[in-house]
Formats: sequence, C-alpha cells, structure tokens
Amino acid sequence: METTCSRCHQTVETGASFCPSCGLPQLTYSAEPAVESGQPVRWDEAVRDASAVAWRPALQVALALGIPAGVLCSFLSPVGIFGLLLMGATSIWVVSVYMRRQRPAWITLGAGARIGLVTGIIGSWTAAATTGITLFAMRFWFHGGQIFDNFWQGLVNQQLVQEWNTMGADAKTTTMLKSMLLAPQGRAAWVLCALAFLTAILLLFAAAGGALGARIQVKRRRPQA
Repeated sequence: METTCSRCHQTVETGASFCPSCGLPQLTYSAEPAVESGQPVRWDEAVRDASAVAWRPALQVALALGIPAGVLCSFLSPVGIFGLLLMGATSIWVVSVYMRRQRPAWITLGAGARIGLVTGIIGSWTAAATTGITLFAMRFWFHGGQIFDNFWQGLVNQQLVQEWNTMGADAKTTTMLKSMLLAPQGRAAWVLCALAFLTAILLLFAAAGGALGARIQVKRRRPQA
C-alpha cells in the first residue's frame, strides 16, 4: 500500500521515518519495538530533537551576524524596506550557518523562528542603540541641534497639523498636541516610540526570516531515517 505524507502528500517509502520532500516525521508501525542502546526508539523523540536548539552555537552565530546587520540597518533607515529585508536575510543566514555547524538531520519551522527571533533581538537592539548614539553625536558633538529643531518644527507645524485637520481635530486639540510634541519631553517620547516600533517590526521580519531559513534547509536536505 502506498504511503503519502500528511503535510505535502508526496509518496513516502515504506518504513521511512521522515518525508523526503518536506521532512515531516512519519508515524511508522512495527510489530516489535525497535531498541537502540537499550532504549526503545520513539517517534516523538525525533520531533523533540528537530525542534530543540543548541543555543550556545546559535548565539555565537547570531551575535557574529546580528550585530553588523543591526548597524547596517540603522544606516539603511531601519524601518525602510532595505533594513527590513536585511534583517530577514540575516536570520536566514544565521539558520544556514547554524545548520552547517551542527549538522542536525532536520529542523522545525518553530526552531528556525526562535533562532531568527534571537537574531532579531540582537540586531534590533543594536540598530536602536546605533541610531540613538548617532542622533546624540550629531546634536551635541557636531552641533547639529538647530538642524534637528528646524526639521522637527516643520514636521509638526506642516505635516502633522495637516493630518490632524484631515481627521477633524478642532483648533484647541491641535494647539494642545502641537505644544506637547514641540516640548522636549514630547520630542523624546516620540523618538522612543519610533525606536520601539523599529525594534518590534525588525523582530517580526527576523522571526519570519528564521522560519523561512529552516524551510529552505529542510528542502535542501533529505533527513536520515
């Protein structure tokens, strides 16, 4: 009787423990339980091994690639398309290097996403720190405060006020919002919110990149039965 994979519906050889197409562990039946090193081999052990992550080498790779990626993301406008794609590509690269070093037979999408998430945490924090240090240096070390002030006032007085008027805000509300954003505390809060948004969206792309990297590795490898 022909056996097919429950995920991709490709043909699986009789007795194979993994699907040769997508790598999904297959439930096999034997009248006599297989014994290896005195312990019965269980189907769920293969799943646990594939979903486990050796975090020490994974962190080494994530640090080696995530920190430079975070610095580059900061200079490439981290919330722009280039910074997001760079972080996703870095997570794919981290999973690929991890797989080459550890040489596991298989890796789940969840394990890849976790490695990507850790890479994203490292990269996004590096990008946020680099952006903050750069802004501080440009304002206080290179005396560019007037440029920042003029840019911020123009952004609030023109673009943001126009958007508030479009949403139907009255004059009193518009004046209150302007005074809040033009104050030093409001400006600092806006920058912090922007950095938090930067971190969150880079994390999403990094986790997605890690899952995609695991998927690519599964397609490239034929798991050993």
